[in-house]
Amino acid sequence: MKQVNYYKVAEHIFSVSSTYFSDNYAPFAVDHADNTLFKLDVINQPFTQPFTQELTQNDEGQKIICGHLSDGKQVFEFWLEDSKAGVLICSNDYRQNTLYMYSGYERFATDNALMIIFALATATESTLLFHSSVIGYQGKAYMFLGKSGTGKSTHSRLWLNNIEGSFLLNDDNPAVRILPDGIKVFGTPWSGKTDCYINQSLPLGAIVSLSQAPHNRITPLHTIMAYAALVPSVSGKRWDKAIADSLHATETAIIKHIKMWHLECLPDADAAHLCQQTISCQ
Repeated sequence: MKQVNYYKVAEHIFSVSSTYFSDNYAPFAVDHADNTLFKLDVINQPFTQPFTQELTQNDEGQKIICGHLSDGKQVFEFWLEDSKAGVLICSNDYRQNTLYMYSGYERFATDNALMIIFALATATESTLLFHSSVIGYQGKAYMFLGKSGTGKSTHSRLWLNNIEGSFLLNDDNPAVRILPDGIKVFGTPWSGKTDCYINQSLPLGAIVSLSQAPHNRITPLHTIMAYAALVPSVSGKRWDKAIADSLHATETAIIKHIKMWHLECLPDADAAHLCQQTISCQ
């Protein structure tokens, strides 16, 4: 039986109407709310209406085909390997959304749909959804960025194993929001292959861009280099001018107020100690 549940992520409230609910959303559940940022209605049937394709994104066996219907509504078609998992239809402001979900892909389709809607609906609210691993340490959050396979999760594990008092806040898709009392990192219901669904926020302490190397060396990043390292890790529809402008404004504000670093590193304890001693003492 379909029911409506409400969730709060990075202080944004949204609702999901569905017959399927995954445990990763439970820590973010809230009581009924009228001031939802967006709504998602999940329908357990295929979507057969044709649409115009605009862009295809491929990543590690997953594919998203982006496009629009003849009435202008946005379309996101999700594929896992060679199987269609679901089709998301969004209003132009991403407030009203429908997911056509295919049997056997409930979690994959729901997670992808909500991540996309969240990233696009919150873009104008000084909020960014990152592809990042985040460690909490001494009351602050430290974000590790890099291409898939760079070693973000590995570096976080090195902190957990070698830096006493550190903990994992999120291992794949944290949210960062600029608030009146500062820039904060929030845990989310989306954490990649790691079960880490923590409803907690911490002030952002620093951002580290990682790259593999035969040595351990950390250097500061400034202005253009910092922006270039940050942008690829932020989810968003940059071919939409309004969203692109909002993302740029938030990214620029983060770079202005938060120190960024480039860590060339080995996957060893010395890399974690060097990083911690450098970025948490600033």
